[in-house]
Amino acid sequence: MHPPHDPYVRVRGAREHNLKNVRVDIPRDTLTVFTGVSGSGKSSLAFGTIYAEAQRRYFESVAPYARRLIHQVGAPAVGEITGLPPAVSLEQRRSAPGARSSVGTVTTLSNSLRMLFSRAGDYPPGAERLDSDSFSPNTAVGACPECHGLGRIHRTDEQLLVPDPSLSIREGAIAAWPGAWQGKNLRDVLDALGHDVDRPWRELPAKDREWILFTDEQPVVTVHPVRDAGRIQRPYQGTYMSARRYVLHTFADTRSRTLRAKAERFLTSAPCPVCGGSRLRPEAMAVTFAGRTIAELAGLPLSALAEVLSGAGAGGEETARVLTGDLLARIGTVTELGLGYLSLDRTAPTLSSGELQRLRLATQLRSGLFGVVYVLDEPSAGLHPADTEALLGVLGRLKEAGNSVFVVEHQMDVVRRADWLVDVGPLAGEHGGRVLHSGPPAGLAEVPESATRRFLFDEDPAPVRETRAPSGWIRLTGVERHNVRGVDAAFPLGVFTAVTGVSGSGKSTLVGQVLAGVLADRQAGEESGPGERYCAAATGLEAVDRLVQVDQKPIGRTPRSNLATYTGLFDAVRKLFARTETARERGYGAGRFSFNVSGGRCETCQGEGFVSVELLFLPSTYAPCPDCHGARYNPETLDVTLDGLTIAQVLDLTVESAASFFAGTPAAERALTTLLDVGLGYLRLGQPATELSGGEAQRIKLAAELQRTRRGHTLYLLDEPTTGLHPADVEVLMRQLHSLVDAGSTVVVVEHDMAVVAGADHVIDLGPEGGDRGGRIVASGTPAEVAGAAGSRTAPYLAKALRR
Repeated sequence: MHPPHDPYVRVRGAREHNLKNVRVDIPRDTLTVFTGVSGSGKSSLAFGTIYAEAQRRYFESVAPYARRLIHQVGAPAVGEITGLPPAVSLEQRRSAPGARSSVGTVTTLSNSLRMLFSRAGDYPPGAERLDSDSFSPNTAVGACPECHGLGRIHRTDEQLLVPDPSLSIREGAIAAWPGAWQGKNLRDVLDALGHDVDRPWRELPAKDREWILFTDEQPVVTVHPVRDAGRIQRPYQGTYMSARRYVLHTFADTRSRTLRAKAERFLTSAPCPVCGGSRLRPEAMAVTFAGRTIAELAGLPLSALAEVLSGAGAGGEETARVLTGDLLARIGTVTELGLGYLSLDRTAPTLSSGELQRLRLATQLRSGLFGVVYVLDEPSAGLHPADTEALLGVLGRLKEAGNSVFVVEHQMDVVRRADWLVDVGPLAGEHGGRVLHSGPPAGLAEVPESATRRFLFDEDPAPVRETRAPSGWIRLTGVERHNVRGVDAAFPLGVFTAVTGVSGSGKSTLVGQVLAGVLADRQAGEESGPGERYCAAATGLEAVDRLVQVDQKPIGRTPRSNLATYTGLFDAVRKLFARTETARERGYGAGRFSFNVSGGRCETCQGEGFVSVELLFLPSTYAPCPDCHGARYNPETLDVTLDGLTIAQVLDLTVESAASFFAGTPAAERALTTLLDVGLGYLRLGQPATELSGGEAQRIKLAAELQRTRRGHTLYLLDEPTTGLHPADVEVLMRQLHSLVDAGSTVVVVEHDMAVVAGADHVIDLGPEGGDRGGRIVASGTPAEVAGAAGSRTAPYLAKALRR
């Protein structure tokens, strides 16, 4: 029996995912860190069990009708949890923010600033008072009608759309049109409308050229395709779309980065002539506060905005004092996390992942709650060691305010500052799920089976790696993109390069946009794509035959996408089942063993394995399919076995088990070996893409790349590949990346992990700060040379890593 004021959160019988009936006691009012290798079960304990149970209890007090309108994570598999206060979760979001999202919308500071202008702004004589929505470019009442609140107008002209007027339409004169069938369809529609598609463009009448490129009409005509030998092509109704309309539609609506980049080449962008780039209607721009419009204040760095508001709100009316006070308090939290250089109108897609993470964290921390458990998912992810110091200060203040802070974390500097440590393991998947240590961090020294122990106490110094010599260089001159201005950068080939710098210093811009853009343009045969426009000149590109970018975006958005389908392993497995004696007797092909198409799948659940159960006044819940019981296939398909296992049982194997099962089968063995090489032996073959972390998704992509036959010199670009990885997993990943370099490729990583940077051949350090105070190359050279560079924020941390 626990005392009435028990100071512990006590978990009994936790069985979520791979947790093995876990029993653990965690003190409240502490900074508690959960550690363990990727897939060990630490997130299942912190988020899937503790946070999920706190949320379930809160929703028990909400009216059933209201409850069904709120997304709920469901009841966790746990026997009992006592001493659990209300909880607030801050998980990492991996989705890309939209173009209308900004620093102001992410932090909700824009709402407060709009309210200030609405209630305390200086209006012209006789002007009607506006509500706060009238100061938002994202609402119909506030947005400039000319540019629809975007601030820029995109236009095109004949020279852009038709770069070579000597060609005919059939020969591809209209370069902006799509390729393949869609482009052929547009040519056939023009032909059916009576235009000469075989005459050189420059010889067509001016009015015809104008109509073809710029009309807003969309006539529908009957198209009679040219018949190919042996193919029957029936007439169809084709709709015409002008080149301008196609380009603007693609640029605005496509989700494909490639298509959007192609459309961008046929557009010129300029500030809106009506609003001047402010994005707002004239009525809103006529209102001022402290002598400035809302667009002018939103364009100031947050530190400068705070100075303006402090002076204006001090002697003003009560309304102005209250609203400026609230704004200043909110801005204070953001600047404390080192983001005072950002402005409210800075669009979210131009922010680094570290900046976005801290903005979301600042918003949560400003809430001022007391007596709650904050459950945070790797708050140091994407942060330079210098930024992590500021983060630890904020987390400490949160604890001092009377809250418990539970953090899932891999950064050892954060772990060392914890009051309490819960280490889960020892390994991943079925080899993990146990609490190895729950107590002060120093106690982990007594746990020999912990994978975290040797990194926490620096037991094993990193092996000294001989520095490789470059085989050549890619040189970018006069780089101009975001905050990277007039920079000359040189990337060595045939070596491992780490690009470092504080969050917002320009690393992802230089590598992920400029270098990647230049190489992608060259591969596509384009001479003036986005990459070329970001720099004055680029040399050495001819030495690279192939560019591969490996990011942490999900490998699929639905449970139908999984590890086996993404790597191509499932194709090999289905062919093996189709070759079995039973399958041949019944005439089953490889398609019979897919759960994505009708035939072999269970039609009750459409191959999902589960069905949605609608509960009146309660949220929908999911239950195993009553017919296939989660197997996904119909009974006839499950009659077929391969060495005693059905297709459903094979999908339930871990990579490790499957490697033994398919030993001697080259088609399956290659994929499984590469998955084991990147440390993913614990994942199940049929594990849905939606259950994978960003780090796991990135390693699956790397494994898929590793099993390909390598031809020519490949340049691999990775943006923070160690995010979400335990130091033991980082070692496995780095072995693979260094093996790629040893095989003759080039690897460039944007990285904050100083252990990885210390093991690189070449380092490029950007800074010295973030935003407008960054964007310069502070130092470049070997790790030892950069560690001694004056004025580098990275140098002292890199020097410390080299000493280890």
